[in-house]
This record gives sequence, C-alpha cells and structure tokens, in this order.
Amino acid sequence: MDLTRDDFPKGFLFGAASSAYQVEGHGAGGAGPCHWDSFAATPGNVAGGADGRMACDHLHRHAEDLDLVAAAGFDLYRFSTSWARVMPDGATVNPEGLDFYDRLVDGLLTRGLKPMLTLYHWDLPSALADRGGWANRDTAERFAGFAELMAHRLGDRVWSWATINEPWSVSWLSHFEGQHAPGLRDIRATARAMHHVGLAHGLGMAALGAAGATKAGVVLNFEPGFPAENSDAAREATLRHGATFSWFFLQAMTRGSYPDRALEGLAAHLPAGWEQDMTTIAAPLDWLGVNYHTIRRVAPAPGPWPGKRAVAGPLAKTDTGWEIAPDELGALLHWMSDTFTGALPLYITANGMAAPDRVVKGQVRDEDRIAYLAAHLEAAKDAIAAGVPLRGYVVRSLLDGFEWAYGYSKRFGLVHVDFESLQRTPKASYHALARMLKGPVQ
Repeated sequence: MDLTRDDFPKGFLFGAASSAYQVEGHGAGGAGPCHWDSFAATPGNVAGGADGRMACDHLHRHAEDLDLVAAAGFDLYRFSTSWARVMPDGATVNPEGLDFYDRLVDGLLTRGLKPMLTLYHWDLPSALADRGGWANRDTAERFAGFAELMAHRLGDRVWSWATINEPWSVSWLSHFEGQHAPGLRDIRATARAMHHVGLAHGLGMAALGAAGATKAGVVLNFEPGFPAENSDAAREATLRHGATFSWFFLQAMTRGSYPDRALEGLAAHLPAGWEQDMTTIAAPLDWLGVNYHTIRRVAPAPGPWPGKRAVAGPLAKTDTGWEIAPDELGALLHWMSDTFTGALPLYITANGMAAPDRVVKGQVRDEDRIAYLAAHLEAAKDAIAAGVPLRGYVVRSLLDGFEWAYGYSKRFGLVHVDFESLQRTPKASYHALARMLKGPVQ
C-alpha cells in the first residue's frame, strides 16, 4: 500500500463498514423476527444453512470492535440500525434496541469516530413482511416512522444518515431474482417493491429533516454493464441492465423519473398513481453513497423482458467470482457526476472483496485484498484529481460476517472472525490500511 493520506485532499474521510444483521447477533437483545430469519430457515437459500442469530456477537462485543476501528486510524464507522431490533413487530418500540444504538453511537464519539448511520440494511420485521413487505405501500409509510424515531433518539450525535442501503438489492435482487429475502421471482412484486423502496427513501428523508437530522442521503449500488458479445442484441441487453440496475434509482432520486427502458417491462406492474410519488422520491440529497465491487458482462437471453443474462468475464476474480475492475470505479464516478449528480458530494460507501482467508500462526496474509484496495483507492484518487466531488472512502467490511446468501462461506473483513470462538484477528490488509492512515496527517 504505497498511498498515504497526503495523496488525498484535506478533509477526505476514510472508514470501515458493517451492517446490523451481518454482525450483531439477531437472536439476542430483544430483536424481533425479520424476513432474513425466514429466508435463512428455508433449505437451499443460504450456504451451509447459516443464519444471523449469533453472527459476530457485535451486540455484546461492540466496544472491542470499535477499538479496532479507532486503532486503524479510520475517521468514521458506517453501520446500520436494525428495524426489527428497534421495532420487533414493525411498530412497538423495544427500549433495549434503542439503548444499544445509544451505546454504539456514544462509543464511536468517545473514540473520536464519526457515526455514519444507515437506517435500513435489509432486516425487515416479519410482521411487515406478513403484510406484503416492500410490495405494500404501507411499509414505506411505516419506514418514515422508524426514521423519525431514530432521528429523535440519535440526531444530536450522528454525523450522517442514509435512508436505505442498496434499494436495487432490496427490490430487484430480492423480488425478481429471488437471491435475497423474501426470495420471490415475481415481476409485479418487483415493480411495486422498487417503487415503494424509493418512496420509503423519500418519506424517510422528509422525516429525518422534520426531526432535525442533518447530512442525509442514500446508498446505491452499481455494477457497470458491458456487452458480452459484439452484437446489437447484447448492446441493447446491456442498456436494459443499466436501466434496471445502475441508474433506475439514481435517475428517480435525482430527476424524479424512471428510465424508459425500465418502464417497458415494469410500467404495467407499478401501483396506480405511481407518478404522483416521484417528487417525494426525488427529495434533495445532502450526499450520495456509492457501493462498488465489480462489473457485469451482459448477453441477450430468450424469453420475456428483460431478455438478458450475466456471463463470466476474463478479468481476475474474487472469491465470490466477481471480476476485479478498479478502473471502472473511476469511470462510474465520472459518469455519475457528469450525468446525474453534478456537485453533489459523493462517498464510496462500500468497496472490498471476498478472499479465502485463513489464520496461519496467528496471521492472515491477504495480499490479494491489499492489492484490490490499493487499486481502487488509486482510481478514487485519480477521479478526485479530475474534478469528481468524492469526499470519502469506506471499506467493506470491518469484520468477516454473515454474507447473506453466502452464509459464512465468504470473508470480506479486514478482521478475521473465528465463528466458533468469535476471536478477532486483524488481517494484513487491516495493518496495511493502518499504516496508510496513521502516517502524516494533514
């Protein structure tokens, strides 16, 4: 890792990320059941039949974990609040859950770390899932109440707020591809979930503002698409990929409209009167988060819309089979700021890779991750030099944890977690970043 803080502008922020269900231990602290519990309990959905009941036990070990964030020299910690922990039935408040997030935020501030809070990272209370979940407009309206509650409780101490992490994953991946909870493959539910998740964001932004919370935004994920073959059909399929993934929510939240290529397949399934919600969805943002890990090669596919499929590409790959394409991060940032966001501050809110990490003689030598992070940081640095208003970079993730449908089979952390003893072992990548961050400070 040849970079130092001096390679980035004064005030540029570095952080590490986690999310509630991935690390906290959902089986303790009064958390109610969420739809990820149900999804994980269904055979075949999650590798190894794993679930988030224990995870990393961050609920009880958060002081130790925050010490690791501070010791590495990070400026901020990006975490999420569990809706099902705070409101086990989606409505009734669990004081024990609120108290935990009080302690977490206070622990960050005591260590000189900025709390970067995401309200929703996929753990929908089962009581709301029973009523249709994100396919039901009521869920968006209830989310606004959750946002208001959290802003009143933590708004005097939280540095920044994000409404929802990866709306595409919450809606398309979960309702059309069926790879995440609730595990549906239904285009009507998908269209409604996509719209209601965007509406929840807009209503959440309004609730945060009304409660006095500042520095509010959203976190979107991107996988830039490339035609897998030299054909008009592949190029058109790639554009449909972009319209349903990379700029569906970006366009809705910055321009108040949906891409035409997305509406070709989704319009017939959107809720009646959806157009009237677009002004709410396009609530002014204070910042925008960018989650980037890989790209996607797109080929045409027979059958109904959207008529596309992903194929493997030629680049080196991570342990999840994702191509490593750091140069495309810079291209993505340029495209976003030039086309949609202008001078809006951007933050890379998740960037990292899975690797087959093992502890050998008390050490984890993850040089592949060091190279991955260094290359993406170089791309971020170059984008800043070219005028992109990038203000920070957050590594995914602090700890190995519950990696959703991968269970505990894939490790993204800077810190290795033994899921039997729960022992934490900082990896070589953790130490490399610490050397970078704790060098000369501007």
